[in-house]
Amino acid sequence: MLMRLYRRPSGQKHSFEECFYVELQRALAPNELDLLKWLISDPLDNISVEPGLKDAEVVEIGPRLSVETPFSSSAVAICQSMGLPVRRIEKSSRYQPGTWPDIDLDTDEIIQHILDPMTQEVYGSSLTTFDSGLKPEPVRTVPVLEQDEKALREANTKLGLGMDDWDIAHWTELFKRLGRNPTDVELFQIGNGNSEHSRHWFFRGIQVINGKVMPETLMDIVKEPWKRDPNNSLIAFHDNAGVIRGCEVEVFLPRMPGQPSAFGTKNLLQHITATAETHNHPTLVAPFPGAETGAGGRIRDNRAVGRGGLVHVGLSGYCVGNLHIRDFNIPGETIGGEISPRHASPLDILIEGSNGVSDYGNKIGEPLIGGFCRSFGLMVSGARREFRKPVLYTAGIGRVLDNHVQKRSPEKGMLVVRIGGPAFRIGVGGGSASSMIHGVQDEGLDFKSVQRGNAEMENRANRVIQACAEMCGGNLIESIHDQGAGGPSNVLTELMEPSGGKVDIRKITVGDQTMSVLEIWVAEYQEGYGLLVRPENFEMFESICQRERVNCEVLGVITGDGNVVVEDSADNTTPVNLSLKNILSEMPRKRFASESPRVVHKPIVVPEGLTVDEALQMVFKLPQVGSKGFLVRKVDRSVTGLVARQQCCGPNQVPVADVAVTADGYFGLTGAATALGEQPIKMLVSPAAGARMAVAEMLTNLASACITRLSDVKCRANWMWAAKLPGEGVFLYDAAVAMRDIMLRLGIAIDGGKDSLSMATQVGSDLVVSPGELAILGYAPVPDITKVVTPDLKGGGCLGFINLGGPYRRLGGSALAQALGQVGDESPDLDLNGVSYLRYAFEAVQELIDKELITAYHDVSDGGLIAAAAEMCIAGNRGACLRYNRGIDPFSELFCEEAGMLFEFAPKSRGAITRVMNKHGMFYDQIGTVDAKEGGNLCILNSTTRLLDRKVTELRQWWEATSTRLERLQANPDTVEAENRSHADGRTIQYELSFVPKSLSLFVRSVQSHKPKVAILREEGTNGDREMAAALYTAGLEPWDITMSDLLDGRVTSLDDFRGLVNPGGFSYADVFGSAKGWAGPIRFNPRVKAMFDSFHDRQETFSLGVCNGCQLMANIGWLPYQGIPEALQPRLVHNQSGRFESRWVGVKILKSPSILLQGMEESVLGIWVAHGEGRFLFPDPHVADEIRKQELIPLVYVGPDSEATETYPYNPNGSPEGWAALCTPDGRHLAMMPHPERCFLKWQWPWMPEKFRELNASPWLQMFQNAYDWCLRG
Repeated sequence: MLMRLYRRPSGQKHSFEECFYVELQRALAPNELDLLKWLISDPLDNISVEPGLKDAEVVEIGPRLSVETPFSSSAVAICQSMGLPVRRIEKSSRYQPGTWPDIDLDTDEIIQHILDPMTQEVYGSSLTTFDSGLKPEPVRTVPVLEQDEKALREANTKLGLGMDDWDIAHWTELFKRLGRNPTDVELFQIGNGNSEHSRHWFFRGIQVINGKVMPETLMDIVKEPWKRDPNNSLIAFHDNAGVIRGCEVEVFLPRMPGQPSAFGTKNLLQHITATAETHNHPTLVAPFPGAETGAGGRIRDNRAVGRGGLVHVGLSGYCVGNLHIRDFNIPGETIGGEISPRHASPLDILIEGSNGVSDYGNKIGEPLIGGFCRSFGLMVSGARREFRKPVLYTAGIGRVLDNHVQKRSPEKGMLVVRIGGPAFRIGVGGGSASSMIHGVQDEGLDFKSVQRGNAEMENRANRVIQACAEMCGGNLIESIHDQGAGGPSNVLTELMEPSGGKVDIRKITVGDQTMSVLEIWVAEYQEGYGLLVRPENFEMFESICQRERVNCEVLGVITGDGNVVVEDSADNTTPVNLSLKNILSEMPRKRFASESPRVVHKPIVVPEGLTVDEALQMVFKLPQVGSKGFLVRKVDRSVTGLVARQQCCGPNQVPVADVAVTADGYFGLTGAATALGEQPIKMLVSPAAGARMAVAEMLTNLASACITRLSDVKCRANWMWAAKLPGEGVFLYDAAVAMRDIMLRLGIAIDGGKDSLSMATQVGSDLVVSPGELAILGYAPVPDITKVVTPDLKGGGCLGFINLGGPYRRLGGSALAQALGQVGDESPDLDLNGVSYLRYAFEAVQELIDKELITAYHDVSDGGLIAAAAEMCIAGNRGACLRYNRGIDPFSELFCEEAGMLFEFAPKSRGAITRVMNKHGMFYDQIGTVDAKEGGNLCILNSTTRLLDRKVTELRQWWEATSTRLERLQANPDTVEAENRSHADGRTIQYELSFVPKSLSLFVRSVQSHKPKVAILREEGTNGDREMAAALYTAGLEPWDITMSDLLDGRVTSLDDFRGLVNPGGFSYADVFGSAKGWAGPIRFNPRVKAMFDSFHDRQETFSLGVCNGCQLMANIGWLPYQGIPEALQPRLVHNQSGRFESRWVGVKILKSPSILLQGMEESVLGIWVAHGEGRFLFPDPHVADEIRKQELIPLVYVGPDSEATETYPYNPNGSPEGWAALCTPDGRHLAMMPHPERCFLKWQWPWMPEKFRELNASPWLQMFQNAYDWCLRG
C-alpha cells in the first residue's frame, strides 16, 4: 500500500510543497504514523496527509517510478531501525506555476530548470503505486552471419559503441569465425572494453608523423624513465594506483577489525599510493553528478589497489572555458558565452562541478587539500581554443600495507563477489562516450552515459574494504577492482582474467526492476567493487558487510576455462559467452598519421600606457592566478586528522600553499607530500616547452616539503588532448618526448596515469578544441611532516630569488598575455642548463628547509614574480619592498612565468644560505626586504622608479575579486560581502593560553596502568571516528569502535562497560531528513536501544561528547542543554547562514562552564577546525536560551580579532547567536560542540599557530581529552 504525506517547509514564500510517497508492508498504527511524521518533519514545518496544493494546479516532479533512489534506501534503513514497516520512500516536489514573487515561471520553464531527465519524471497526477508498468528490454542477437559488417555498423550507431572501421571489421570476422551471432550484451561489453578510454589505442599505437614512422609509441616514451630506474616503485603502469615504498609505521586500528573492538597500534610496513583520473565528458553533460562520480571513481581506485588500500587525501583540478560572469569583466574573455542545449556552460561547470567533487569528498570523509583551476578561451593562430570541453581532474594519495601490495591470481573455485549499491540505469556506455568528440553521437546517448553518485553507499563499502585491509595477514580479499566504465562487464572480467569465470546476472541486486540484462551488465551505477574471496572466508566477509549494511552478492565462481560466461537464471539463457583471450589479449596496434600544422604565433604587444598597477589587477582576475577561496572553503580539509598541510596558510588562512602533505599515522612524523604542475596555455605556444614547464611547476611546488630524495619522486601523468584532430597528434608526441627527457635528466619518473583524447566539443556549427593539457601529480615520502615551508611571510626578513630561466623573460602563454587577449610566440622554457639548475635548486631548497634557514617559500608560476610576491604578502599579512636595477622591461621582469623560487630568510642566515647554495652549484639574488609588522604595503622599485606601491589589504581585494564574485553565485550574498569586508580589515585572531599543555610523551607513559573505556559510536555516513579515537587513545583512554548496527543487531547489548560515549562527525545517512535525525531515530524510538542510552545518561560516572554531526545528534535526542524540553522548543542545529558547507580554521574562546572536558582551559583563545553545513544553533524558545546563559552552559564561542564572542562572518562560520559554538549540561558531563578538537590534538595538525605556541610540548586541545581521562580516574 502507498500512503502520502505532504510537507510545506517553514517560511516558504511561494507555492511549493513536498510529497513523501511511502510504500508500506502493512497499515501503520497511530503511534507509528506519529513516528513517521516526526522523521519527515521539522518542528516548524506543516505536515499533513492532505495536499496543500490542488493536483490540477501543480507541476509535480519526482524520481522515476522504476528507480529506488539513494534517498529511499537511506530513509528505509532509518525507518527499519525504528521498527516502522516501510518498504520504500520517495520524495517529489510540487510547484504551482506563476506564484513566485520574484520570478514568474510557467510550467515548461519549471520543468526545464528543475527536471533531471535521467533520474526524474513529471507526475501527471499523484501516485497510487510505484509500479511503472514498464518491462525490461529483451536480449537481442545481432545478425552478423547474415548481414556481415552492415549489422555491426547499425548496432554501433544505435548502441553508441564507438567502434571505428578497423574495430567493425575485426569483430565481424571474429564472430564469423566462431560461427554464431553476437548478442547486443556481448557487443556492448566489447565496445566499452575496447574503447580508447579502456584500451588506450592511441598511446599504444604506431605514430606516423609527417609520413615517418616513429620508433617509439607514446606509451614507450612515457614508461622509459621508470624502466631505466624504477627505484622505490612497487606498482607502476598496472592496477588501480601507483605504489611507492614507504616505511614502518605505528598504525592505529581496531584490534579486531570488522567487529566491536578496542583500538590499538601495530608497527607495520606501509606504502604510499597515488592515482589520478579525469571525468571530462560526464562533467560537460551534467556538471554536479559528472564531477561527484569522478571523485567517487578515483576514491575507489585508491581503495582497490592491491588487495585493498586506505584512502587519505584528495586533490582536484578544473579547466573551463571563458566564464562570462554577468556584470563582471575578466580580462581576455573575447570569445565564447554561447548557450548550448547539449552541455553546461563553463560557469556552471566550474561551480556545480566543484560542488560535486566537494560534496562527495565531504560525505566520504576524504579531505581535499590541493588542486588547480583555470579558465581560458582565445583565438589562437586563427582557430578557437577554449576549454568548452572541460578538464575535471581528481587525484588521491593513500596507503597500502606491504603484504597487500600485489593482488592474488584467480584460482578455480574462488567466489566472484560484488559489494556496493544496487544496479540502476545510469552510466550506460560511459567508456565509449568518453572516447568520442562530444556532439557527434545521439544526445540521448550522451546523457545516458553520465553516472549519478551515492557517497553514503560508497562510504559503507569502503568500510568493508578497510576492515579487511586492517586484518593485515588475515585479509579476506584475494583481489579487488572497482566498478567503473563498463560496469560489471568490465570489473568482473578484470577479476576473472586470465582464468575465466561464470556469473548469474540475476544475483546482482537491482534498484530498477525494468532494467534489461544489457543494462545490468554494462551500466556503471557507481559505488561498487568486485572481489575474489575464498569460499572458506566468505562467512566472515559477509558478516562484515552486514555490520556495515552493505549489499554483498555472490555472483559466481572462477571456472578456470578461460571464458567469461553470464547466465540468466530467470530464463536459463546465456547472454554472454566470450573467450577472455579473444576480448582481452594483445591486438594488432593501430596506426595514427598526423602532419605538423602550420602555426603562426604573434609576439605579445603590451598596450602603450598600461601600468604595472593595472596589469596586476587584470592578472589577479584570472582564476588561475587569483584566490581559490571559492573552491577551498566549501570542502572539508581536516577530516581524518592526518592532514599536515593543506591549501590555506598564514594567520588568515589564505589559499596559496604549494604542496599537500599527509601523515602516515597519528604517532609518528613520517608521511607523504604531493604537488601538481600543469601549463596548457604554454603548450599552445610550444607543446614541448609547456610539458617541461609543467614538470618544473610540480617540482618547484613539491620543493616546499622536505622529502626523502629527488629520485624518490614518482608522478601520475594525465593527458587531456584532442589527439586525433589534424596536427594535434604531433603536438602530443612532442610534449611526451619533452616530458620524458626532462624526467630522465632529473632522475624522476612517471608510474602511471590516464589519457582523455577527445577534448573537443561541438558548439553550434563550430568544433571547439580544448587546449592540450598535461597534469602532472608528483608524490614522494616525507621523513618529517613538520619540515614544510609555506608562502606566508613571517616578517623582518629578506627576500631571496632563484631564477631558473637564465637571461630569458618570455611572456608567451602567460597570465598577462591571456589578460591582454593574446598568447604570444615564445614560451618560458628550461634548456639543458635550466633543467640541471632545477635539480640543483630543488636539492638546495630541501637543505635550506631541513636546516630551518628559510621562513617562507613560494614558486614562481602563473602570474609571474609579482604575483608570487603579492601572494606571500597577502598570506603573511605583511608588506615587502622588491628592487631590481636591470634595464629590463618591467612587464617582462615581473609578469614572465619562467620557473623560479622566491623565499624569505632572516638576515642572520645569509651566510649559511650562501654556503648551501654554493655547495649545490646554485646562486640566488636578494631582491627585497619584508616588513617586521603586520599590514603595510607591497612596493616594487626599478632603480628609482616606483612601479607598484599598494596596501596588502588592497592587493587582497584585487586578488579575491573573481573568487568573491563566484562566491555570490553559490552562497548567501550577505555573508560573501561580510567576508569581503574582513579581507579589507586585515586583522588576525590573537591566540591566548591560560594553561600549559602537558608533555605528550610523559603523559602517555604515565597512563598505561588504567584505560577507561570509551565507545566511539558511528552510524552510516560517519567519517570522523578514527581521529576521535586517536585523540582519546593519545590521552590514555581505551576507545572502542562501536556501530549503531552493533546495538540494533545485538552484537553490543549494553553500554555499562563504558565510561564515555563519543558521537563523532560525518553525514549520518547522508543527512536524509536533516542532520543526524536518522541517527537519532532508533535512539529515541527503538525501545531496547533507548533503554541503553537512558541507562548510560543517568549513570553519574559517565560522560559524553558530540562533535559536529554528533553535536546535532545530541540536540536531536534531547540531551542538551538539559532533558525535559518539549520537542518543539528543543534547541537544534540548522543550515549555516552562508547557505553552504563551511570548512575553516576559526578562533574560539573557552568560557567558564560546568563542562568537565574544558576545565582549566577557561579564557584561552585557540584556533580550531570547523567543517559543517548545518551548524547554526536555533533556539525556538528564548526562555531556554536565557536559562543557558544563567547556568553558564556555553563553554565555547567563536571570536573575532578582538577575542570577543562574535556573530560576524566568517569568524563565526555559521551565524550562531552570540557566537555560541557548544553547549553542555548543568552537571558538565555531557558536551556537544560543532568545532573539531580531535582534528587538532597534535601540533602538526594546526595549519597555523603563533610563534609563542611553537615551543609548546603538546597541542592545547589535547588537554580536553586528558581532562576526560583525569575525570574518569577521579570517579
